[in-house]
Amino acid sequence: MIRGGIIKEIKKIAPKDAKFSVSRPERPAFGDYSSNVAMVVAKKFGKNSRELAEDFKEKLGKSKLFERIDVAGPGFLNFWISPEVVGEGFLEFARAKGLPKFNIGKNKKIQVEYVSANPTGPLTLANGRGGFLGDILSSVLALVGFKVEREYYINDTGKQIITLGKSMLASAGLIPDEETFYKGGYIKDWAKKNKAKIKKLGKDPLKLGQEAAKDFLKSIKNTLKSIAKIKFDRWTSEDKYIHKKNWIKKAQALFEKKNMVYEKDGATWLKTTDFADDKDRVLITSDGYPTYFLADAGHYFESVVRGFKKKINILGPDHYGYVARIQAVAEIVGMEDSEIIVTQTVRLMKGGEEFKMSKRKGTFVAFEELIDEIGLDAARWFFLGRSSDTHIDIDLEFAKKQSAENPVYYVQYAHARMSGILRKAQVHSVKRLAFGGFKKDELKFIKKLLEVSDVLEDVARDYQAHRLTAYVYELAQAFSAFYRDVKVLDSGSDEPRRLFIIKSAKNTLGSLLKLLGISAPERM
Repeated sequence: MIRGGIIKEIKKIAPKDAKFSVSRPERPAFGDYSSNVAMVVAKKFGKNSRELAEDFKEKLGKSKLFERIDVAGPGFLNFWISPEVVGEGFLEFARAKGLPKFNIGKNKKIQVEYVSANPTGPLTLANGRGGFLGDILSSVLALVGFKVEREYYINDTGKQIITLGKSMLASAGLIPDEETFYKGGYIKDWAKKNKAKIKKLGKDPLKLGQEAAKDFLKSIKNTLKSIAKIKFDRWTSEDKYIHKKNWIKKAQALFEKKNMVYEKDGATWLKTTDFADDKDRVLITSDGYPTYFLADAGHYFESVVRGFKKKINILGPDHYGYVARIQAVAEIVGMEDSEIIVTQTVRLMKGGEEFKMSKRKGTFVAFEELIDEIGLDAARWFFLGRSSDTHIDIDLEFAKKQSAENPVYYVQYAHARMSGILRKAQVHSVKRLAFGGFKKDELKFIKKLLEVSDVLEDVARDYQAHRLTAYVYELAQAFSAFYRDVKVLDSGSDEPRRLFIIKSAKNTLGSLLKLLGISAPERM
């Protein structure tokens, strides 16, 4: 909203191709916003950046948008927004209700793939982290105008499913156990309940594994939908769709048409090194079997054919080695914008010790168990509260605390407190308020409230969902400071205006919590 206005003013005086930033300084002493534009374009003007910044300051100072502009350091421009503009912006924001809407996406299709865990057992904490991230990114992208498809890709054929079948046979005592087999109580439980299937399909580990995978997939779907409240629009089966609908052959034909394949050592290879991969990748093995990589290529090609030129793929921490090859194949099949996010590990701490998480060893903590232990609100908050490329340690006891120390409790309490204030008073209509009447402490809180537009836009552009939880916490802090320092109820002629500010803040905070999938209680 306001940042957009600043960018518009700068573009009037900067070169058309200038790539500059407008961001919020960490310290209020440096203004409401800051820009590096003078340093970015100084060479084109033949001036040093500090001198150019002074020129820009003079030109931009004519705009009614700014109360004050300072030049700092080597040429940063620091902006203070005029109270009138803040007031007008707030009234426009408040009248719209809910969260601000943008049209960044312009109804373009985007596919967001997340979780996509092999159906070989319960979901892990790492699966859950990717699930919450994909869920919130999909919601934000839809809010800013994209046509979003939420996809779960089911790896229901191949080596890991054969291994699952053999794991069941070993659990039933029909073959020797091996280190690579899946372990854990869930394997033993399925084997005990399905003795007839094991007897019938014992000579075909793939089919047996697929039978077990069907049951595990049902459990995964239940966990995601009913327990974690994570939404999907499409469940794509590798076996039934990518293989049996011939997308593997279609992708291979495309590669051959583009002269991107060659034969070596009896195998068929794709020239992924032409697209920044560290080595070429095998499509068909020397014994004639398509690789997982070729299936992934077929999957990406199928998405492109369905009109998705933009895709976000959220992978777990054990998939770093896949990024370059997947990006290569995405470019080859015509994906114009492919983003791969690799999430980092999650550790659950209890009593100072870590619970190990390994689907093969059977000693992991299931995602649904954590939600049952600390609740969905806390799970969503702590999984989304850190950048996806950083490790997370979740202290079980801290996550369950019902005090202001716990950030999710703190923001929910702020919402409940706003609700309580509004219940005690009649909130006047926005039409009765004049923007010129806002006072200093009110403007400070309003500025924080209006930052929501910047945060949503930033998340939609860089996919850093933790910006949302950080902002929600800051907004709750700003409300607490405002209510501590400013008399709201029984404040005479100031009361209607201040109540209206709180009403707008409550609507914003509640809408953000809903976007995050976290409850917004009216009373606590």
